[in-house]
Amino acid sequence: MNEAVVSPPAIVIFGAAVRPDGTASRALRLRTEAAAAFGRRLADPLYVPTGGVGRHGVAEAVVMAGLLAGLGVPAASVLLEDSATDTLSSVRAVRRLLIGHRGPVFAASNAYHLPRCVVLLWLAGLRARPALPPRVPAARGWRRRWFWRLREAAALPYDVAVLLALRLAGRL
Repeated sequence: MNEAVVSPPAIVIFGAAVRPDGTASRALRLRTEAAAAFGRRLADPLYVPTGGVGRHGVAEAVVMAGLLAGLGVPAASVLLEDSATDTLSSVRAVRRLLIGHRGPVFAASNAYHLPRCVVLLWLAGLRARPALPPRVPAARGWRRRWFWRLREAAALPYDVAVLLALRLAGRL
């Protein structure tokens, strides 16, 4: 009898800024901690931190891997994607990493960013669902939170259009 091979659940953690000293920004730390907490509810999850080198010299994914290790996640449960420079390139890179993955996929990010992550993963062929976001907002001030919401409102249709064009061109 041929049984389908089921992969472990994958939790894709979307990157955020790294500080000049190489440590995690508040948003990056909150995303990683929320992903680890969510992963403790699953059987042997695979963590996929995604994010390359931003303004400061350490890749976001590498910083997240260090945070995950500090939270007790074994290195064998972490699959780094350290080349992406934005949400769309993260989705494209993670899609390549997870080719053949047959388990559930969860997107981990802050609440304001999560809808775009899930939609883009779906359009890329990964039937993602949202992981539980951090319990606190990424920013303390209401102005910054509104700015991020407005940015996401503009970024979502743009990224969807680019992703669909890449898909139609066979370049996804």
